[in-house]
Amino acid sequence: MSRVEYSRALPRAGRYDVVVAGAGPAGICGAVAAAREGARVALVERYGILGGMLTSGHVGPILGAVGPGTMRDELTFLLGVQGNDMLGETGVAHDFEKAKGTLARFVGDAGVDVLLQTMAVDAVREGDRLTGLVIAGKEGLRVLESKVFIDCTGDGDLAALAGAPVEKGRDDGLMQPVTLEFLIDNVDEDRGIACIGDVDDVQLKGERFLDFCRRCGEEGILPMNIVAVRLHRTVYPGQRNVNTTQANGIDATKTADLYRAERTLRAQIPLLMDFFRRYLPGYEHCRLVSTPSTLGVRESRRVMGEYVITAEELAAGARFPDVAVHKAEFIVDIHNPTGPGQAESRIQYVKPYDLPYRCFVPLGVEGLLTAGRCISGTHRAHASYRVMSICMAMGQAAGVAAALCAALCCDPRALDVGLLQAALTKKGIDLFSP
Repeated sequence: MSRVEYSRALPRAGRYDVVVAGAGPAGICGAVAAAREGARVALVERYGILGGMLTSGHVGPILGAVGPGTMRDELTFLLGVQGNDMLGETGVAHDFEKAKGTLARFVGDAGVDVLLQTMAVDAVREGDRLTGLVIAGKEGLRVLESKVFIDCTGDGDLAALAGAPVEKGRDDGLMQPVTLEFLIDNVDEDRGIACIGDVDDVQLKGERFLDFCRRCGEEGILPMNIVAVRLHRTVYPGQRNVNTTQANGIDATKTADLYRAERTLRAQIPLLMDFFRRYLPGYEHCRLVSTPSTLGVRESRRVMGEYVITAEELAAGARFPDVAVHKAEFIVDIHNPTGPGQAESRIQYVKPYDLPYRCFVPLGVEGLLTAGRCISGTHRAHASYRVMSICMAMGQAAGVAAALCAALCCDPRALDVGLLQAALTKKGIDLFSP
């Protein structure tokens, strides 16, 4: 690749105790948690809306479980879906439009400085220490300086820019497919089925619904890579949030792949709408309401940290002395990188497990924490902890840790984890129950 030499002095955009990159489920919780600890916090978000997959991505229900007392409980209450269960069997998708205002108030009330429509484009290091985040916004390139940074970008953008080691995908490099979820209404609730996914045995006319969809693929009624049709109820009767479109072979850290995926997925939406109207009872008059403004990315970079957690540990319900998130639980949900449905013939269930603080501390860079799906774990482990409930709890733990580090003038790697655990349990968060 040819290069262009470019050098200029950049203006400072501000100096903070904690800077959080990415305002999705992990990022908003990280920023608010740090601010509530008294830290001066900036939250950088590339879109014009806070919430990430909670809003821009149209993702619902909010899946996964963690121990009681975390911000997951607070946010599900604010979004009106506090009764949701782990897998979505009785859960419903929240109101995405309402969430945009709710989350703006949630972050604003904490006193966080929010920079919307602002990209994280480079990292400033002094030796091994991350000291600045180069941002690109309406004012051009500027630098945010901070004592501690938290990468909540999902894709591990900040950690990668700072030079932390990263991994992507499984052994062959392939990653889980990307999706555009979309919202429909005018479904007859008395006749229209719902299907939460591959663990669901809901029937349609005496046949397992997902088997019916696969048969439709084999008969050419549906493209084979979108035969795993997932139809989630929402807080409003007659609506369904559809998690079915799929683009394989996409690397969400490559710009060209993102546009290719966008074209592929948006072309699948009218095909699915026609399928629903023609073949699903109760969906004859369904109507497309809205589509997301960004891809739903299940997997990209994983930032290698002080500890790499494995799926085997999750299955065993592993406990760790440096626990930062307790009783996390979700299936090892690996969407097939090469086709429809699951990548593995049998779904791996887990026991409620701990996520250790060491998974949030990247190798090779000081002054940086990660939270959300980019933390340090294997490809298979990531497929469990990547869901939004667990990401919220991770963000909160990282935010409190960052605020402690800023106050104590210590690196995240050197933080006494007992202080973090004491701060979290003081808030009523369960970290140690059997």
